[in-house]
Amino acid sequence: MSAVEKAAPAVTIPAIGQAYGGGFVTGVTRDPATGKRSLHITAGAEHELVGKWGEYGVKIEGADSLTDSLANTQAMAAAGSELAAEVLALGIGGYNDWAIPARDVQELQYRHFKPTTEENWAGSRNGDNPNSEPVGLLYSEEDPVQTIHAAFQEGSTEAFRDTWYWSSSQRSAYVAFLMGFVDGRQGYHVKVLELRVRPVRSVLIEA
Repeated sequence: MSAVEKAAPAVTIPAIGQAYGGGFVTGVTRDPATGKRSLHITAGAEHELVGKWGEYGVKIEGADSLTDSLANTQAMAAAGSELAAEVLALGIGGYNDWAIPARDVQELQYRHFKPTTEENWAGSRNGDNPNSEPVGLLYSEEDPVQTIHAAFQEGSTEAFRDTWYWSSSQRSAYVAFLMGFVDGRQGYHVKVLELRVRPVRSVLIEA
């Protein structure tokens, strides 16, 4: 080990659910293209917004990432998405780099902040998240359980609603990925639906 390596400080990642960076620590992903790791932070419930993802039949270039929430949201806004523009305009806790979560970032929101005690929808690929650390496995009916973080439990101040939330990840010109926070069902739907979003911000971390 070199002297530089010995002197390098260890990377300390804040605990899941900890108040940090204007919101709450949500988890880590690794970008499949660049290998860069990002720590994701979820905004408080008071900052949720509602709107349609975009226009039906319009393919937005640059909004296809499963991990880069900000790049997706910026591409959406540039193409005229009012919802994306509203999220980008947020200033929370002194930070102004908020975004609509990419699909695999949104999965971490459910995995760690599941509001209900309902069984998970385990009939498809829900929970499969090869880009998270640790890698996310398929949900079972019992796993994940209701979050241990009291503020995010159903009926509490930061809890996700028992409804569908948009991700910023586009699947095609017609549909985008979404997630149901009552049972963890992941899917996609037409972009013109009026759904909720819970903003996130992401911070690059060292290897």
